[in-house]
Amino acid sequence: MRTVLRRPDFRLLFVALLASMAAESMLLLALAIWVKDLTGSDGMAGATIFAIIAPMILAPLVGWVVDRYRRRPFFVVANLATALLLSPLFVVRDRADVWIIYVVAACYGLSYLTLHATLSGLLRQLVPSELLADANGALQTVRQGLRLGGPLAGAALYAAVGGWLLTSLAMTGFVVAAAVVGLLRVTEHAPATATLRWPAELGAGLGHLTREAALRRALLGYGLGSLVMGFTESLIFAYVDQGLRRDVAFVGVLITVQGIGGLVGGLLSPTVVRRVGELGALAAGVTLFGPAALALAWPDLRLGVLALLLAGLSLPLTMVGLTTLVQRRTPPGLLGRVTAASEALVSGPQAVSIGTGALLVGVFDYRLLFVLVGVVTTVAGLWLWQGRRLTPPGPRTPPAPPPAARIPAPRRPLSDPAADRLTGR
Repeated sequence: MRTVLRRPDFRLLFVALLASMAAESMLLLALAIWVKDLTGSDGMAGATIFAIIAPMILAPLVGWVVDRYRRRPFFVVANLATALLLSPLFVVRDRADVWIIYVVAACYGLSYLTLHATLSGLLRQLVPSELLADANGALQTVRQGLRLGGPLAGAALYAAVGGWLLTSLAMTGFVVAAAVVGLLRVTEHAPATATLRWPAELGAGLGHLTREAALRRALLGYGLGSLVMGFTESLIFAYVDQGLRRDVAFVGVLITVQGIGGLVGGLLSPTVVRRVGELGALAAGVTLFGPAALALAWPDLRLGVLALLLAGLSLPLTMVGLTTLVQRRTPPGLLGRVTAASEALVSGPQAVSIGTGALLVGVFDYRLLFVLVGVVTTVAGLWLWQGRRLTPPGPRTPPAPPPAARIPAPRRPLSDPAADRLTGR
C-alpha cells in the first residue's frame, strides 16, 4: 500500500477522496436523524435510507453517461454538482419540509452511484494494473476508518448546532474534492463513438458481466450472500437487547469494534488479492462473514466482540476483491457501465435484505436468523472459493513507483483484459 501512496498522482486523488468520504460519512446518518427529529417517526427516518438506495435502478443510464465523457473533468463536475444539490437543505425548517430531505437524499444516491462509476475508471487510468488492489485497499482503509467516527460526529454536530452547519461542511468536502482532482494531470483519450443502438449501449455493462466468467461468478456468489447479509442491520439490535440485555446505545460500541476489524481488513486486502487473486479475496470476505454470524447466535459479549471484528475484517476483502476484479476485467470504454451495474446488482439484494430482516426479526428468534445468515454466506463464500482459479494470483511484489520529484509521463491506454491475462497482469 505504501508503494501506491508514493505516486504523486494517486496521492492527489487520495486527498480528494478523503475530503469527499469524510463529508459522506457525516451526512448519511444525520439525514435520517434529521427526519426523525422533524417527524418523530422511525419509519419516515428509515425511508431516508431507502431514498438514497432507490436511484440504483438507474444504474445502466448512469454508467452510459459516465462512459461518454473523460473521467477527470467529469469527476470534478460531479463533485461540484453534489455540493450544489445539498444546498436545498438550508431551507428545511419543520415537518412540512421533510420532502426536501427525501429529494436531496435521492439526488445524493444518484450522485454516489455516478461518482463511484467515474472513480473506478479514473483509478484505472492513474494506477498500473498491478497496483489497483493496493489503491482500492488504501481507499477502503480510509472508508472504514471514517466509519469509526464520521456518522457519530455528524449526528453530534446536528444535535449541537443543527443541519445548516452539517450541510455546509458536507458541501465543503465535495468542493475540496473537485478542486484537488482538478490539479491532476492525466492524458485521456476521447471516448469512442457509440456503434450500437442506445438500448444495446445501456445494456452493454450488464452484458459484459454475464459473459465474463469471473465477473459472473463473483456477482452470483456475492449477490447470494447479500440476500441475507442485510438481516444483520436489524438483528444486531435484537442481539444487544434480548441477548446481551444491554441498552440499545451499546450497538454503537459494537459498530466501533466492527470498524476496527474493517481497518485491519483494508490494510490486509491488497496482500490477500496478490496471494489468492481477486475472486479468492472476495470469497474469503464472504466466507468469513459466515462464522461471524454464527457466533452472534450465541449471546456472549466476548464471543460477540470476536464476531464483530471478523465481520469488519470481511467487508474490505469483499469490496477490494470485487472492485479490483471489475477494473482489471473490463475494457476502459465499458468501465462506467460495468461498475454501475455491479453496484446495483450488489446494493439491490442488500436493500431487499435490510427490509426483509426488519420484518423477520419481529416474527422469528434472532438466533435462528443469525444461523441462517451464517449458513448462507458460508455456502456462498465456498462456492466463490471454488472458482478462484478464474483469477490467478498476481505478482507478490508490486512494481517500484516513479521518482517522487518526477511527473509521470502520459500512459498509453491499458490493454484489453484478454491480453492482461496472457501477460500475467
